[in-house]
Amino acid sequence: MDGFTYHNIFETKGIEYLAIIAFFALLVPFWLLLNKQVKLNRQIQNSLGILTANVLRSPQGLFYNRNHAWTFLEKTGIAKVGLDDLLLHITGVVKFLNLKQPGETIRKGDLVAELENRGRVLQIFSPISGEITALNPNILENSALLNEDPYEKGWMFKIKPTNWISDTSSSYLAEAATRWSESELERFKDFLATTTGKYEPEYSIVLQDGGELRDHTLSELPDEIWKDFQVNFLNHKI
Repeated sequence: MDGFTYHNIFETKGIEYLAIIAFFALLVPFWLLLNKQVKLNRQIQNSLGILTANVLRSPQGLFYNRNHAWTFLEKTGIAKVGLDDLLLHITGVVKFLNLKQPGETIRKGDLVAELENRGRVLQIFSPISGEITALNPNILENSALLNEDPYEKGWMFKIKPTNWISDTSSSYLAEAATRWSESELERFKDFLATTTGKYEPEYSIVLQDGGELRDHTLSELPDEIWKDFQVNFLNHKI
């Protein structure tokens, strides 16, 4: 037939294209199944109240400092500041006291808020310097947002930074932040082993069957341990 040309795909690269298509056809369902299983495992551990590295969230693109606060620079040049997922899994549901207010100028490491849980208090320090431009009204009305969505709806402050590059130079970012969060969970286990031996509470308070940490561990522990946690775990020169 005029104008018709026959190509044998086995004599061209067509077979290679078919192989690539077949590979992705197998890979995509496998990836979806694996991702679904990871999410399911996280949901199961959350429902059981077990605190493991698998339940911790460390979104990419945020700067995490050693005092367990994070910051993110928006396109406007204003930085959001909040608390990381590990700290909130440790404390359980908290409410704010003595928050700094919009218009106030702070320096990195300044006390900006206190977290309160049934009379027990932790101090929170700013990860950056600058002027506070906004306070998140949603967390004042519903403090549970901190635990449910600490990186989106549960942010604390917006700050106009004055020394962004220097202030974030010692922060953890991307995969380094994930590894740091996992190592901090192990450090928290070591802290509990030391401090519970000092005050001798029942170990069933902080451990599930099998030796896993209970979620919201500090919420069931006495004020003395909260004070130790502040001094020996949370406080760092930044």
